[in-house]
Amino acid sequence: MSLNIVLYEPEIPNNTGNIGRLALASGSKLHLVKPFGFELSDSRLKRAGLDYWQHLDITIYESIEDFFRMHHDKEFAFFSSHGHKSHWDIPFKDNMFLIFGKESVGLPKPLLETYKNHLYKVPLYSDHIRSLNLANAVSIVIYEGTRQLNN
Repeated sequence: MSLNIVLYEPEIPNNTGNIGRLALASGSKLHLVKPFGFELSDSRLKRAGLDYWQHLDITIYESIEDFFRMHHDKEFAFFSSHGHKSHWDIPFKDNMFLIFGKESVGLPKPLLETYKNHLYKVPLYSDHIRSLNLANAVSIVIYEGTRQLNN
């Protein structure tokens, strides 16, 4: 049983490092879609991922088009603050791809439109916040998926 974490054009090395560590801890695979807002050799990425980074199952794609060419036939869930369904409503499946947008602007509108029936959000219960930190949002979703798949 495993899930796939997809980061679309990640911008913050610390987030990506933490998510890499989470992927390893949860038995998930990490997929990174270029361009990145940092170099993979960035010390902040390595520091956040600690010495676990070398054990990570990771795939890097040159573009979102490359990603979809390889995985067009897979099950997807997309995450955005514009989603209307909660992450609790996802029909999690083994090997599902969970796609998260870049920290500054999220996923591009064409993806949101194309996959609107597969668009979810992590609920926020305060009007004083726009979004969660990316690493926190990924953690919430991954462990909910893991819980559902293990029951």
